Amino acid sequence: MSAPTRRRERLDDLLDLARAHRADYLRDLEELVSVDSGSYSAEGVNEVADWIERRLERIGFTVERVRFPSTPDGHRTGDALVGRRRGTLPESEGGRRILLAGHMDTVFENGTAAARPFRIDGSTAYGPGVSDDKGGLLAGLTALEILGECGVDAYDELVLLATPDEEIGSPASRPLIEATAAGMHFGLGLECARENGDLVIARKGVADFRLTVTGRAAHAGIEPERGANAALAAAHLTVALQALNGHWDDVTVNVGVVRAGTRANIVCPQAELRIEVRAATTGDIQRVTRAIREAADHPGVPGVTVEVEQLDLCPPMEDTPASRRMFDHACRAAYAAGIELGAAATGGVGDANLVAGAGVPVLDGLGPVGGADHTPQEWLDVTSVPPRVALLADLIASLGEAGTT
Repeated sequence: MSAPTRRRERLDDLLDLARAHRADYLRDLEELVSVDSGSYSAEGVNEVADWIERRLERIGFTVERVRFPSTPDGHRTGDALVGRRRGTLPESEGGRRILLAGHMDTVFENGTAAARPFRIDGSTAYGPGVSDDKGGLLAGLTALEILGECGVDAYDELVLLATPDEEIGSPASRPLIEATAAGMHFGLGLECARENGDLVIARKGVADFRLTVTGRAAHAGIEPERGANAALAAAHLTVALQALNGHWDDVTVNVGVVRAGTRANIVCPQAELRIEVRAATTGDIQRVTRAIREAADHPGVPGVTVEVEQLDLCPPMEDTPASRRMFDHACRAAYAAGIELGAAATGGVGDANLVAGAGVPVLDGLGPVGGADHTPQEWLDVTSVPPRVALLADLIASLGEAGTT
């Protein structure tokens, strides 16, 4: 029997199993959405973690639960989970290690689940986190479950990582994400598909900067010539930095915060700018960084100096040949399932960026179709659940044995 025929038969089996699990999926989704698990609600996130931990253990995964220390301001994030299951095809024989990444936190405050409970209207489910990311995380769990039921174990290792703080930039879990991703052959992001059904092939990276502008104070009425106006220099810098937009494709530069001065009768001695840069490639981030430093070296006001600090860097998830090959695997399964797939690039960041930053090819948006994330209108297309779960399961199976082809 040919490989394409075997794959089509496997996909048919996975589709049948995904359809059989649809009612269970919706019941489980209601249970998860009914838990308030905002990024700053450690108790709620841990309630979701308890649920996922039990589910992973039930389907044969060993689970490590990672607790994070409180931040200096007393904030405690919820726990992270790392579930692992070994396959029967070791790397030495072509088996591959695959990381599935999703997050348990939402952007919503405590009380939202009660105020806006889970509901299904026709073919659409609504509720806080129904798409971002409880629907996607549950799709990943369901895909792993039906793979087990289908007897698919030709891979080296499957790893599911569930994080508690993606919506606030993963400050606690970032080292864990990067360490878990190290050595993986493929990364699969469990965010939901775009509203039109596209998968995500690329996400921009983000770099945050602080520019501290130091001038010299003077009496504004008696001897202004003795001063060096940091506010004026900040204004020149704002214009110069905003003018960088349009110099490179898929690059945005935003001066989002400007602070300067204390009194109108003092030549301003100090100012501060906060800048965000988003770019599709690491090379573009480096180019913009050099341009920012060049502008800071020429502030346009004599006697003023500018210090540039890079406060944070979230690497881009780049559109690479390796990720395109992953997309081709997904398209073959989608075609057999009657789904037309596109590959989208987005300016939003997520944990998939950190996986990509570890050198792992990544494909994201592998949950069901959903949209209006972070709003009261957040929705999930329940008719998309079985085919998308089956597509994800088949993709895992294909990638797991990719080294044998």
